[in-house]
Amino acid sequence: MAVIDQPDATVVVMVPFPAQGHLNQLLHLSRLFATYNLPIHVLTTTIHNRQATTRIPLSTTNITFHHHATPHFTSPPPDPNANTKFPTQLIPAFESAMHLRQPFNDLISSVAPKAKRVVVIYDYLMGKVVQDVVLHDNVEAYMFSCCSAFASFWYHYEAKKTPKLDSELELLLKDVPTNDGCYSMEGWQFIVSTDVSQMKFSSGTILDASRVIEGKYIDLIEQEDYQGDQKLYALGPFNPVEITHDSSHKRHQLFDWLEKQSPNSVLYVSFGTTTSMDKKEIQEIALGLEKSDQRFLWVLRDADKGDIFEGENRKIELPKGFQERVGERGLVVGDWVPQLEILGHPSTGGFMSHCGWNSCMESMTMGVPVAAWPMHSDQPRNAMLITKVLNVGLYVRDWTQRDEFVTSTKVEEVVRRLMASKEGEEIRNRAAELGAKVRQSVTDGGITRMELDSFVAHVTR
Repeated sequence: MAVIDQPDATVVVMVPFPAQGHLNQLLHLSRLFATYNLPIHVLTTTIHNRQATTRIPLSTTNITFHHHATPHFTSPPPDPNANTKFPTQLIPAFESAMHLRQPFNDLISSVAPKAKRVVVIYDYLMGKVVQDVVLHDNVEAYMFSCCSAFASFWYHYEAKKTPKLDSELELLLKDVPTNDGCYSMEGWQFIVSTDVSQMKFSSGTILDASRVIEGKYIDLIEQEDYQGDQKLYALGPFNPVEITHDSSHKRHQLFDWLEKQSPNSVLYVSFGTTTSMDKKEIQEIALGLEKSDQRFLWVLRDADKGDIFEGENRKIELPKGFQERVGERGLVVGDWVPQLEILGHPSTGGFMSHCGWNSCMESMTMGVPVAAWPMHSDQPRNAMLITKVLNVGLYVRDWTQRDEFVTSTKVEEVVRRLMASKEGEEIRNRAAELGAKVRQSVTDGGITRMELDSFVAHVTR
């Protein structure tokens, strides 16, 4: 488990934010850095360490987890009837993670004297926790921004009204989704509360973004915000690009069903770990999938609580007789599934998604087109990137229609368009071409691999 840090070594300390989508990305980045024989230390809360390591197995010896108990927090269930889909139930867990400042300082104090350099990579929402890096001469900090470059650019533009937009961006501007409805009041207040002047201690920013996908927007962000000592590193995709089954973990039984299906015939339906659907929404999705006559794999589970190991989960009811009527054509799964492996399976031909950035990157990596149904946060902008910029997906409901109820008829129509039409086949072909380019970018000589090599060379200089 533990790595013996050597005085001439560069040591990496990861400080993820305790939401599954954020945890995913920095744990996958830890895996990438471990391939360079860098010792990695991951700091998190005890509860979220258990959550992370249960869901994302990392088979490597140079990653050491440091988990610390934080003050008890309430772990309410998600509210499927809330006015916004933002996961307000997670805020007590988020606030508890702010108590990691002292454990972080203790870890740095123990690691820094033994290392040539300590490289701290921290989620941008954890700036308060790592702000004392300035007290150590041999520590460098890099902020991780979990958003797409596309979303990040438009956030910047709204704040500063620069740069001057070219004709392509002017056309896009009118369609950029508003932030209205993206956050609950409590969610926005928490985000604002985490703000610290990070430029005082950050040496640069790391994105889970690929220049193959978002080159123009990465370039624009660099030109606007990064000069001199500040640098931007686009190191995505962080997630693996080849599927290998870890023999130490039992294979999910859903693959027994998936392997019986024809290539590109299955629509994978999942709305991530922070979306809670109400009963009526679930009924309409079910009826739409049923009427579409298409094969589907539906992961139907409630949004995460702050402590996923505490209490009971809501029992989600399907329409009476639904599973009998769809028979072998559809499979409904209610537990945690290995999403990347599903997307990488030859039978998977489409993905109905909330468009969290993890899901977007994983679908693009695997060349799977998306039926986009954004729910909150940066998801509306990610959905626009997928559908209107890259043309590797289509909308179930765009953000201008967020207050409109999605009926089973609409679900049926979109599923048929994506899975059983000439339009859907053209989208699938574009997605496959993009996936091939992304996977090529991480091989020796590829643009992402060279940028990753450059970052590692910089921090081990």
